[in-house]
Amino acid sequence: MASDRWEPAAFKARVDEVLHRVVAQEAGRFAAIDPSLDPVAEQVEAAVADGKRLRAAFCYWGWRAVGQPDSDALVRAAASMELVHAAAVVHDDLIDDSPLRHGRPTAHIALRDAVRRGPRAVAAARSLAMLVGDLLMSLAGQVFATSGLPAAYLSRARPLWSVLARELIAGECLEILRTGAGPDTTASLKVIRYKTAKYTVEQPLLIGGTLAGAGARLREGYSAYGLPLGEAFQLRDDLLGLFGDPERTGKANADDVRGHRPTALLAETWRLAGDAERELLRTLLGRRDLDDEGLDTVREVMRQLKAPDRIEDMITARVEEALDALHQLDVPAPAATALTALAHSAAVRLS
Repeated sequence: MASDRWEPAAFKARVDEVLHRVVAQEAGRFAAIDPSLDPVAEQVEAAVADGKRLRAAFCYWGWRAVGQPDSDALVRAAASMELVHAAAVVHDDLIDDSPLRHGRPTAHIALRDAVRRGPRAVAAARSLAMLVGDLLMSLAGQVFATSGLPAAYLSRARPLWSVLARELIAGECLEILRTGAGPDTTASLKVIRYKTAKYTVEQPLLIGGTLAGAGARLREGYSAYGLPLGEAFQLRDDLLGLFGDPERTGKANADDVRGHRPTALLAETWRLAGDAERELLRTLLGRRDLDDEGLDTVREVMRQLKAPDRIEDMITARVEEALDALHQLDVPAPAATALTALAHSAAVRLS
């Protein structure tokens, strides 16, 4: 991407090249320790096989918006954000016991074959998946540190990695602690903010900007843009999780209901529901054996209460808030154009 024109496909190809190369190298070194590690190494590679590379893009434009030029070293540093995401996804699927991701078995499901003859095969596969996520997170830090950017730049941004990890793990913990609890929209939005919004948009932007030497006002602007946009991204995910086409999303669409997860969609449904609807929902939420008929009943209750419309309104309001914050920033035109396009890509999507 030699020009300043934002070309998402070209950028994704650059990030993919970095990710696939470094992960293949790491998986090869890992598997070389012992042949029995091959299935684990395969899952390390599978974790980065797909993705929109939004987090890398936000990191990239966090740098470019300061006025810094494009470079391969920057793309490598930005690619480390995708390794954080890959690690988070493996752990999240494990925590949620999700069976599918990108239309393929999740790591803890795929790894059952590797341990099927051993004792407690399901638990063993879950343990292996946890370690896959750990290895990916370790690799993320290594790729960032060896990106080729000047050491002084890297040292400026390194403290933000601790913030990213702390807030991401806090969000996961909050989701676990809130799962099965009484639906509450404010609590759900806090889970969204820490589990997804910050590490999807705000932190990549801040890391890219801090690498480039962004001043305090620009960093504040990144947060004002990044937080509502990150929330919009996850709110869209919640809608797609229940009303999206599994052929497009690549995920099982009963997960949130069966797991009684603290999504804003469920919380808004509960807030809008009367006694009869709440009584019906009580019989369905959190049931691991929930069938398609039960899932359709939950969807119908949501539609009747117009809860999906309410989430759409929340998404729209947050995208507008993000774009208003962006328009107040004095950033180069290519960066403003790219960040505007990324806002729509994050919030208006089918998968």
